[in-house]
Amino acid sequence: MMEASIQPDVTFVIAAYNSADTIVPAVESALAQALVTLEVIVVDDKSNDATREIVKAFAMNDPRVRLIELEKNLGPGGARNAGLDAAEGRWIAVLDSDDVILPHRTAQMIARAEAATADIAVDNLDVVYTDGRPKETMFTDAFLRERGVLTLEDFIASNVLFRSTFNFGYMKPMFRRDFLNDHKLRFHPTLRIGEDYLLLASALAVGGLCTIEPSPGYVYNIREGSISRVLELRHVDAMIAADREFMTSYTLSPPARDAQKQRSRSLVEARHFLMLISSIKSRSVSGIVKIAFRDPIAFRHLRMPIEVRLRKLKDTMTARSVSKRVNRQVS
Repeated sequence: MMEASIQPDVTFVIAAYNSADTIVPAVESALAQALVTLEVIVVDDKSNDATREIVKAFAMNDPRVRLIELEKNLGPGGARNAGLDAAEGRWIAVLDSDDVILPHRTAQMIARAEAATADIAVDNLDVVYTDGRPKETMFTDAFLRERGVLTLEDFIASNVLFRSTFNFGYMKPMFRRDFLNDHKLRFHPTLRIGEDYLLLASALAVGGLCTIEPSPGYVYNIREGSISRVLELRHVDAMIAADREFMTSYTLSPPARDAQKQRSRSLVEARHFLMLISSIKSRSVSGIVKIAFRDPIAFRHLRMPIEVRLRKLKDTMTARSVSKRVNRQVS
């Protein structure tokens, strides 16, 4: 346990599930942060590869690295919560086990947040593809600089499904640890997809001020992978239930409430679209007719090739690109 006098500026929480191929650059990028004191907590979510051994080697050589080994798989929310509970830094930053951050990122975000007396900070992202496509920055500097802060209504509206390829849900926030603890905020423990969205939405709903750093500091890596394990009806149903819980837990402003209604409708639309695709694949005429009567809007998405539409839906649902290999268990 660290003494209060040497409390680190930031704790990086990395939830890892079968991340042996990517965990080294993720941890190294956290340790390379300039002008801040830090600790790195890697929570192994019951991996069956060499993830634990790799992190143990880090911890033996650098006391700033800690490994938490879960006895059973909890999913991304539960694993991250274990890291949050163990964190000692003034700020908490979540880093995915297959991404990296630039050396200046943490100091830059903390400085911006503390200058504004903010509880949360987000920044721009660089998107790196492994298939040879050129790197791109997710948002323009001017677009983010004009906003300055991220509001709840803007955050929810950006996460309405079937809209833009990129949205604010991709941003990886840093939270003041005392703010999270004072408001008893944690990741949804059972939600396997969309847990990132729900935590930031909840933090904004309780009045958290969120500053935006317009320059990119987070590197979002996109790799080849499959969407088959992600786009399942039960995951959409879980997101719908979580959003209903969110609406009953917080009092939203009229603009945020309107945005939430649009998001809720889009989740139901996504559910019907997945049901339609299932009926088409199984050649269930009755299922297709049932969806046609219940939600004819679902059919408009068939104007786009099904595979392309599924990829776009998955992007907006999970804030993870379709080809990004997500090292977490969603079953």
